[in-house]
Amino acid sequence: MLIKSGMSKLLALVIAAMMVIQLIKPLGWPGLKRRSDFWKLAVLAMAAISITAALGHWT
Repeated sequence: MLIKSGMSKLLALVIAAMMVIQLIKPLGWPGLKRRSDFWKLAVLAMAAISITAALGHWT
């Protein structure tokens, strides 16, 4: 149970760090060329954390 909780926290921290980096200097990845594209990372984070939580409750 601790590993599942840790994974979603780690995932949230990694994506939050990517959002901060995107605001400072754009990553340059496809779809992330401008600073204002950081919201796409937020959508990705919500989807990834939702999937992680669903899989955690499913197993």
